[in-house]
Amino acid sequence: MEFLTALSQRIAEHLTWWAVLGLFGQSMFFSRFLLQWLHSERVGRSEIPVAFWFFSVAGGLVTLFYAVHIADLVFIIGQATGLVVYSRNIYLIVRERRMLAQNSAPPLA
Repeated sequence: MEFLTALSQRIAEHLTWWAVLGLFGQSMFFSRFLLQWLHSERVGRSEIPVAFWFFSVAGGLVTLFYAVHIADLVFIIGQATGLVVYSRNIYLIVRERRMLAQNSAPPLA
């Protein structure tokens, strides 16, 4: 019980607006897994919805801001490299959809 009291006091001492922002970013980042799970259950197979990548970028950006604020180089590098991957996936999805739309459009007369 003493451990839990000491832990809660330490958390309360460090719970700043920046920490709340970091927790919000982590929540957004975690939400992508819930989104993917629910989507896969709905379609009946493992599949990553496009929204997964947007949640990844949003959560990654917010946690990157937090990492920069606390000046944690490991955290900064991890989030920054992840953002490159997430952004690239969004780019590939958008490019593919544009190509499909162009190929299915009726020819101009």
